[in-house]
Amino acid sequence: MRVIVIGAGEVGFNIADILSKEGHDLIIIDKDEERLKSVSENLDVQTIVGTGSSPQVLKKAKLDQSDMVVAVTDSDETNIVACLLASTQSKGPLKIARIRNPDLNKDSILFDKEHLDIDLCINPEREAVVNAINLMEYSGASEVIDFAEGNIKLVAFYVDAGCIAVGKNLQKIKEMFGKDILIASITRKNEPLIPSGKSVIKKNDHLFFFAKSKDVRRILKFFGKETEPPQRVFILGGGNTGFMLAQALEKRGILTKIIEKQQSQCEFLASRLNKSVILHGDGTIQELLKEENIKDADYFIAVTNDEEANILGSLLAKQLGAKKVISLVNKIDYAHLIPSIGIDGIMNPRHATIGKILHFIRKGKIISATPLRDEKAEAVEFIALETSDITNKPIKDINFPKGTIIGAILRDDEVIIPWGETVILPGDHVILVTLRSTIPQLEKILTVKMDYFA
Repeated sequence: MRVIVIGAGEVGFNIADILSKEGHDLIIIDKDEERLKSVSENLDVQTIVGTGSSPQVLKKAKLDQSDMVVAVTDSDETNIVACLLASTQSKGPLKIARIRNPDLNKDSILFDKEHLDIDLCINPEREAVVNAINLMEYSGASEVIDFAEGNIKLVAFYVDAGCIAVGKNLQKIKEMFGKDILIASITRKNEPLIPSGKSVIKKNDHLFFFAKSKDVRRILKFFGKETEPPQRVFILGGGNTGFMLAQALEKRGILTKIIEKQQSQCEFLASRLNKSVILHGDGTIQELLKEENIKDADYFIAVTNDEEANILGSLLAKQLGAKKVISLVNKIDYAHLIPSIGIDGIMNPRHATIGKILHFIRKGKIISATPLRDEKAEAVEFIALETSDITNKPIKDINFPKGTIIGAILRDDEVIIPWGETVILPGDHVILVTLRSTIPQLEKILTVKMDYFA
């Protein structure tokens, strides 16, 4: 597949990195020569200096021969114009745009077939808000990912010293809790382990488990995690993410305070929000947090554009008495530091953005692909095809790539947590965890065999 990526920032770079390693033909466009120099030094891709909204630049990138355009610059206008120009090509490449304006969402008629005809619109900030709401709803978790339209969840948490699971293997845990849980991944000292029934849980392990959505709170409680929903929330940062998060919290009747440095943004927030308290000031200053009774906060959520400020503010709030803190962090290098420094959860909008783009490219009816924690693994949801190699046989007899674990199956309205004898049927929604390096192998067994068309 030939893909044009417009924008060589964090998202553009990572998309190009993943796709180039999977054998796709990549062209990256950016007006920043230094960014492109870094891309050229690290990736085997073609680069072009220029703006993605220029017809001449897109012509140079051979837009008419491309299968997909991924516009992920920091400018909504550039991304929209790039997709509009792509629509003029007779071949009609798939068009993906990052749109950050909070007043525009994926359902806007602006993006439908009759207007801009954009196949996928992604708002990273909106995805981050969904992430934060999930973390608050399941407050013992460090990460929550929805699958099968919310019927199945993949949930992560850190194992505390007093956890009932410490020193026990997964088979024993299954005997204690029942068959409604499947441990899909264990990370120990930043190294992923392939779990089996004999794997023993240790203190500070980072676990991912699959479960029916209705069972998540019960499972977290079993592992000693609190699950009470919040009543008072502080938000550090009144940008797009903070604004949309406050809107979501207001709808849930949660008392919300936003701390924002810029006076003009405070005025905007005050004009658009109904119940939230807007505070003009620096949320990393101890006196302000004390004055506003941060000790009474159930959650402190830092969502500024400065990741270091988010981490600092979260740690300060936790020290001053906030029960739980969540920080918006895009840099993967920070992920392994989070549990050791006392932050309860992270929001990573880049993960969601990359995952939504990847599902447009994967083969075999893949619905979604979400990077996990260190991005060496992915959680993948797909529809089982009639003549693929995985249907109508027990899971234990399927030759999955090493390290792949089937976590859950949605069949009609029934959620199945599988075991070795479970059979995958055509049309099943299947969710699994696999190493990113095995994705090409996985695609082969998920795809319809050619003799199906004979």
